[in-house]
Amino acid sequence: MITFIIGLVILFIGAAIYGSICERVMKPNASFKTPAIAKGDGVDYVPMNKWKNCLIELLNIAGTGPVLGPIQGILFGPIAFLTIPIGCVIGGAFHDYMSGMISLRNNGDQMPALVRKFLGGGVYKVYNVFVCFLMLLVGVVFIYTPGDLFVAQILKGDVSTLSTEVMMVYAVILVYYLLATLLPIDKIIGRVYPIFGAILLLSAIGIFFGLFINGYPLTEVWEAGITNVHPFGEHFIPIFFITVACGITSGFHSTQATIIARSVTNEKHGRLIYYNTMIAEGFIAMSWAGAAMGAVNSEIATNENLFKQAAVVVGIIAQNMLGNVGGMVAVLGVIVLAITSGDTALRSLRLMLADALHIDNKKKSNVFILATVIFVVVAGVLYFAKTDASGFAILWRYFSWANETIAVFAFAMIAVYMMKNNMPYIMAIIPGTFYMYMVSTYILHAPIGLGLSYTFSYILAAVCSALYAVSIVKFGKSVSSSRNLR
Repeated sequence: MITFIIGLVILFIGAAIYGSICERVMKPNASFKTPAIAKGDGVDYVPMNKWKNCLIELLNIAGTGPVLGPIQGILFGPIAFLTIPIGCVIGGAFHDYMSGMISLRNNGDQMPALVRKFLGGGVYKVYNVFVCFLMLLVGVVFIYTPGDLFVAQILKGDVSTLSTEVMMVYAVILVYYLLATLLPIDKIIGRVYPIFGAILLLSAIGIFFGLFINGYPLTEVWEAGITNVHPFGEHFIPIFFITVACGITSGFHSTQATIIARSVTNEKHGRLIYYNTMIAEGFIAMSWAGAAMGAVNSEIATNENLFKQAAVVVGIIAQNMLGNVGGMVAVLGVIVLAITSGDTALRSLRLMLADALHIDNKKKSNVFILATVIFVVVAGVLYFAKTDASGFAILWRYFSWANETIAVFAFAMIAVYMMKNNMPYIMAIIPGTFYMYMVSTYILHAPIGLGLSYTFSYILAAVCSALYAVSIVKFGKSVSSSRNLR
C-alpha cells in the first residue's frame, strides 16, 4: 500500500507544481474574447460555465481506458503505481492543457486545423486521415465495451454472440450517439452529463475507499522488482504504455479538448478544465489499478482474468468491494465513462470531416447527411467486430496504437507553437519523443505491424525517435522568426 500512496502523492503534489508551471508558461488572459463568445452559433460554439465544461471534459476523455487499461497494466507489477502518476503529470495533463489552450487561442480550431497551421499541409494530410480513423474506432469501441458490460453485468445476459439482447443495447447507444452528434452541445451533452458525472464520481470514489475498507493487499515495488514480472511475458516497453493509455497520455484527449474550447468563456478556466480533469482521470486509473492488484492478491480474480477478461473483472471487483447495489453503481460508472467518450468522439469526427470537406455545419441538412454516413460505417465495423472471431482483438490493437500515435502528432504541434511563442518547448519535446519511441517499437514488433524482433525494434525505434525530435526542432526554428501566433 505504501507504493500506491506514494503514487497518489506524486499525482496530486506533482499536479499542483507542474500545473502551475504550465499555467505560467501559457499566461492565460481573462480579458481575451474566447471563441464561445466571439463565434457563438448555438450549436458548437456555446458558452457554458467552467464547472459544466470541466465535467464534460472529464467524461469526454475518461472512456473505458482508465479502467480496462490499468486492470491489464497492473500485471507489470507495482511499478504502475509510479509510472501512471508521473506520466499523467508531465505527459497527459500537459498534453490536454496545451491542446485546449492553443485551440482557445485559435478560434476554437479542431486538431487537424491546428496541425495544418503549425506543422504544415503535408503533415496535416497524414494526420487528418489518421485522426478520423481513430475517432471512428473510438466510436465503435465505446459502443461495444459499454454495451457488453451492460448486458453481462446488469442484465446478466450472454455477450459471446450478437444476440437480440446485445443488438438492442447497441441500438440504444447508437441512437443516443446520433442525437449527441446532431443536436447542440448544450441540449444533450450539457444536460445529461451532470447525471452521468454523479454516477462516475460515486463509482471512482467507491472503488478507491473500497481498497482501504476491504483491506486489499497491494504489492510494494521493492518486493516485486521492475523487470520480468508480467505473468505472460509481455515487455514493459512498449506494451505497458500502449495498454495504459488513457490514465497516462492519450492522443484522443486532444480532440476532446478542442471541442470544449468552443464552450470556454475565460482562458483562466483552462487549468481546471484541461489539466486538472486529466489528473482526475489519473486518479481513476490508480484506483482501478490498485483494485485489480488487490483482487489478484486476495484470489478474487486471476492474472488470466486481468489479461483476457478485463471487462469481467470490473464486475467482480465492484461487487466484492461494494456489494450488489454499490457494485451495480460502480459498473454503471464504467459504462458511463465509455458512453460519454463515444458520443463526443463521433461528434469530433463530424466536425473534422466537415472542416476537411468544407461542409457548412450551420445547415442542418448537411449535418444530418454527414452524421448518417458516419453511423452507417460505425454500424458496419461494429458488426464485424462482434461477429468475427478475432474482430474485436484486431479493432482494439489498432485503436490502442493509433491513440498513442495521435499524441505524438499533438506533442509536435504543441512544441512548434511553443517555439513560435518563445516558450520552453522542451516540455513538449520530451514526452513527444518518449511516445514516438513507444509507438515505433510497438508497430515494428507487433503482429499487426512488421513483426520484427524486440532487439531490432528497439534500435530502429531509437532512430525514429531521434529523427522526430531533430525534425521538430529544425522545423520550429525555421518558422520561429515569423509572426508569433496566439
